[in-house]
Amino acid sequence: MIMLLTYRVLDDEEKRVEEATAAIRDRLRQFVATEPRRWTGLLARMTRARALVGSNSVEGINVSEDDAIAAIDQEDPATTDRSTWRAVVGYREAMDYILQRRLSPSFRITEDVLLAVHFMICQSDLAANPGQYRPGWVGVRNAQTGELVHEGVDRDDLEALVHELLDYVNNGPVGSVFLRAAMAHLNLAILHPFTDGNGRTARCIQTAVLASDGIIAPAFSSIEEYIGRNQRAYYDVLGEVGGGTWDPRRNPKPWVRFCLSGHYLQAQTILRRMREVERVYGELSELVQTSGAPDRTALALVQAAFGGKVRNSSYRVSADVSKNVASRDLKVLVDAKFLVPEGEKRGRSYVAAPVVQTIRQRLRLPKIVEDPFAEGGPALPRQESLFPEIA
Repeated sequence: MIMLLTYRVLDDEEKRVEEATAAIRDRLRQFVATEPRRWTGLLARMTRARALVGSNSVEGINVSEDDAIAAIDQEDPATTDRSTWRAVVGYREAMDYILQRRLSPSFRITEDVLLAVHFMICQSDLAANPGQYRPGWVGVRNAQTGELVHEGVDRDDLEALVHELLDYVNNGPVGSVFLRAAMAHLNLAILHPFTDGNGRTARCIQTAVLASDGIIAPAFSSIEEYIGRNQRAYYDVLGEVGGGTWDPRRNPKPWVRFCLSGHYLQAQTILRRMREVERVYGELSELVQTSGAPDRTALALVQAAFGGKVRNSSYRVSADVSKNVASRDLKVLVDAKFLVPEGEKRGRSYVAAPVVQTIRQRLRLPKIVEDPFAEGGPALPRQESLFPEIA
């Protein structure tokens, strides 16, 4: 009988990590969904951009965070070459598709959805057979040594297993959405149903499972940024669990724990960023008010403070203003010595001036680097207000 790799239920340690992650997400939800702040949209775009960078970098498709934000905003890149940009835009379109479809209460991850996601991701490369299962055998080789490191499942068994996986994703009796998403990702990656784009498709479908559950605003559901920052561990655990070929008897526990750790640490990262952005935004708002600049210009300074290059296009999206108004606002910030211009005309961007950099550095919070499975269990979020008043 054809079977998937399965993991029936989380053990006690895994449940504690899941519960700690859910507690953090519950605290985030009230500010992301029920009480959005003016800067929430900017943070969501920055988070989506980091996920875009992370997931593509795993495949050697490298784009700067600034150009990733341009992709999210559907603007042109500043530095990315054409072939890379087409791949990045394809992935963004796949995520846009998933996040839009999930708004329907009847949304299900069907075979058509899976193939549509793959088509969007690989549409710029016809050799990858976008939107189609691979025609035959496929293997993955080490790019440096040429060694065969993984073989996809036999082509004759492929479609039956994909159908079984989709039934699991939509109907499986799984109490944990984190587990459901992790196993969807794992099985797709190990089955290797496509000529190319298997990893990106698997990561996109994992995010789709998380987003369809509605556990938090979709922009903050993904662990693609975490995967991008931990690529070696990601490949190692897939290799350990996959064993080089399809074998449903293998134990997925190391993979499940990798994903649970990713969710916990990514949720902590988003929590930390929200605290930092709130504090930085508060001080920058006072700075622009004192200077006489429009209140909305604090959004440009926040983006610059966190290392982004502000372009007219990205500021227009953040502040919801016209191109001409954006140009005037950015000139005001340059004249006030809050931003420093770089480049000319169409390629012009703006970076944080020293006064803005100083505010950012002073309000920086420590990063969470703990192992949630270490002895003693994960740290629960502190119980004080997420955004205490700044003295």
